Amino acid sequence: MAERVVVTGLGVMASLGSDPDTLWENIKNGKNGIGLITSFDTEGFDAKLAAEVKDADFSSLPKRDLLFDSRFINMARVSASQAYKDSGLNPDTVCSDRFGVYISNSMGGVEKIEDGLRVMKEKGPSRMSPMMIPSILPNMASGRVAIDLSAKGSNMASVSACSGGAMSIGEAYIKIRYGYEDIMAAGASDASIIPFPVAGFSAMKALHKGDDPDNASIPFDKRRSGFVIGEGAAVLILESLSHAKSRGARIYAEIAGYGCNCDAYNPVAPDYENLTCIGAMQKALDDAGISADRIAYINAHGTSTVINDRTESRAVNELFGKRPYVSSTKSMTGHLLSASGALEALITVKALETGMMPPMTGYKEFDPECDLNFVLGKAQSNPDMEYAASNSFGFGGHNACLIFRKWT
Repeated sequence: MAERVVVTGLGVMASLGSDPDTLWENIKNGKNGIGLITSFDTEGFDAKLAAEVKDADFSSLPKRDLLFDSRFINMARVSASQAYKDSGLNPDTVCSDRFGVYISNSMGGVEKIEDGLRVMKEKGPSRMSPMMIPSILPNMASGRVAIDLSAKGSNMASVSACSGGAMSIGEAYIKIRYGYEDIMAAGASDASIIPFPVAGFSAMKALHKGDDPDNASIPFDKRRSGFVIGEGAAVLILESLSHAKSRGARIYAEIAGYGCNCDAYNPVAPDYENLTCIGAMQKALDDAGISADRIAYINAHGTSTVINDRTESRAVNELFGKRPYVSSTKSMTGHLLSASGALEALITVKALETGMMPPMTGYKEFDPECDLNFVLGKAQSNPDMEYAASNSFGFGGHNACLIFRKWT
């Protein structure tokens, strides 16, 4: 018999807050976490804006680890530690062999790659750090978190671009649902606000080029011209309902459904004609055992790129009609690459817990190809909503949808 799966712990580092309560307050109030890039000199760069984590507190980590590890690893460790503490799990009573970790990442430790290449060029290969390889591997956040939490169960890093965080949560949900694990720490971490990836995304014409934070990340707005890169991490503690109840855990929400598929169409563009992403959303609905009209709110992928927003709007209208409320919280947090799906899952959980739908900010000009029922400006009360969905679509055609149910 399949287990029900619930969320019992939350941890986060993002531009709008490095703990769930601060993040949620800022999200509810429509605060913008985007600003001019401060981590490097943007002279000569088209993109000037990002959503940086400026209050990052890594004091809980050993100084040696801070010296050698990449920023994405450190963010994942802090967020996972928060989530574990928030869950109230006790290491003395947790069965470590049935405790797994799935932490996604999209680009690895790119800042350490930049540093390593500079050392190679200026000082030669003999001066390379012996910690270079462990600092850049995309799986190392998941591995490090497992060490921190003594989690000896399943461990994986889903590298599926911007859908990675959602897929990590979805695959972790499956592990618990079918009895492979009791507990999973699941989410994603990305820290790519450095010259190399910013230049690369700019070369693709994917990033917004302006310098006005309030008119930069504007999903579904007719003026949209590209996404704003962000950084951060989000980790959820998932448990089987029976395990959570046995220890009297606080439950934030239930994961009701998960669906994923692939466009198999284009390396970077979504499949606008065939709308393959509808299949991922339908699979999530089928997994949850509900019809489309039960979804009250959707946290859209909504990147603020022309083709993505147009494709997602058409898909949502085709499957759901104009019934659900929709917003893209990337308007405030920027696009955290793989970590976006994890962050938006966390925000969706908070929406159900509080009965408040998060807003989309910066929206001014209606696009007839993006005709959805938007939540704009500030959070909107909807205490009766029972089900909410979070969409994530990534380069390579990776599509994922998570459906959460309000816990009562």
